[in-house]
Order: sequence, then C-alpha cells, then structure tokens
Amino acid sequence: MPRSIDVPGLAHNAPIPVGARVGNVLCSSAIAGKDPATGKLAASAADQARLAFDNLERFLDAGGATLADVVKLAVSVKDDSVREHLNTHWLARWPDPAQRPARHVVVHDLQHGMVLQLEVMAVASS
Repeated sequence: MPRSIDVPGLAHNAPIPVGARVGNVLCSSAIAGKDPATGKLAASAADQARLAFDNLERFLDAGGATLADVVKLAVSVKDDSVREHLNTHWLARWPDPAQRPARHVVVHDLQHGMVLQLEVMAVASS
C-alpha cells in the first residue's frame, strides 16, 4: 500500500500528495519551481529551475531518499529555452556522467505560469 509523501510548501491545489512511497520505491507527482515559503512560482525560468531542483531534494529527503537514489527524472518544459536552466542544475547535482539517472524531457504548454515540472522515481537505499 502506498504511503503519501507531503512536503510543507509544495502542496498541490488538487487532492493529491507530492508523491508516494511503496517499499523502497519513491515516485513524485509534478514538482514545480515554487518558493516553499510563499507557495508562489518564481518569476524567471532560472529561478523556477533552481527552486524546482531544491524542491526535488526536499521531496527526496521527506521520502527517505537522496539524489544518489534517483533512477529517472522526467521533465516537462514550456519551450526549449528552459533546457539551459535545466541543464545547469542537472549537472550541478549529477556532475559525473557515469553516475547520472535516466532523464526524459518533453516540451509542452504548462499551466499557471510554470516553465518546467520535474517528476522523479527513486529507489531508496534505506
């Protein structure tokens, strides 16, 4: 049975958790570039990317996992111009090309002013 993972400041408007864990498998719902203190999206693509990756780490921590446990990161971007900001944080968190998770990027229109969303799957080592 799944155990819902909620993270302060990352709640969705819909009645869904930020993610769930079954056994040692952790999956997120969409993680946006919201400021957890205000619940508002950052104005710039660069700040949304930074906050989204910070929120990704907060989610992993709440679920008992780390960046080292990530097996796949799915990313939705509003347009290709966001890839530059995405790659900055991707490379900062996984600098070793031999130790990166799988990644899939899809370009499509996002709601509410979002320029990117992250979805993660991790297998927690604890």
